[in-house]
Amino acid sequence: MHLIELYKSVQGESSFAGLPCIFVRLAGCNLRCAWCDSEYTFSGGKPFTADRILSQIEALAPCRLVEFTGGEPMLQARELLPLMQTLLDRGFELMIETSGERLLADVPRAVHKIVDVKCPGAGAAANSFRLENLNALTPADEVKFVLTDRRDYEFARDFIREHALESKAGGILLSPAFTKTPSPLRTADNIALDPRDLVDWMLADGLPARLSLQIHKFIWEPLKKGV
Repeated sequence: MHLIELYKSVQGESSFAGLPCIFVRLAGCNLRCAWCDSEYTFSGGKPFTADRILSQIEALAPCRLVEFTGGEPMLQARELLPLMQTLLDRGFELMIETSGERLLADVPRAVHKIVDVKCPGAGAAANSFRLENLNALTPADEVKFVLTDRRDYEFARDFIREHALESKAGGILLSPAFTKTPSPLRTADNIALDPRDLVDWMLADGLPARLSLQIHKFIWEPLKKGV
């Protein structure tokens, strides 16, 4: 497997936000979202065996929550899926952050999937979500929409309603994108879509969704890696 970084921090997003978490960031991505904050993962990385990754995870005990992210971790599914099962068998709680452009049916059911449906503001990556992945969702999974403007919000709102998303996943996340070149200040001024506007829209439409701010970008400088 090709690994960018492995570290322990606190989870910055989803219903797990604020909990201690081990992050395994894998290399490679086949999408190019316009707002991506992890372009350094698009290529490169260092080769690691699954056993070496496992030993590094276990060395960070007693933390038992692990997230696989990227890039797009499902590009390395052949090696990743068996590693996930091994970690589950050893009592770890697992998450995967994925675009949903790759089939998710073979991800172990016990893994919490955070699936990112790309909105128009993602640019070339928009509409890359595979609808058959809706059938792979469980009540433990969450679907995320990264939003840059009102058009993105309306796309997410219509997608949620059209697919009765609240009946398929345990959570729906609306996450305003950060700007590509944020200042070092840890404030909402670095967010491309004002969270106050997003909250107003959510309340007006009565969406069954959760506002999701990337809290790690308020704890540390927005561009800081390894946190």
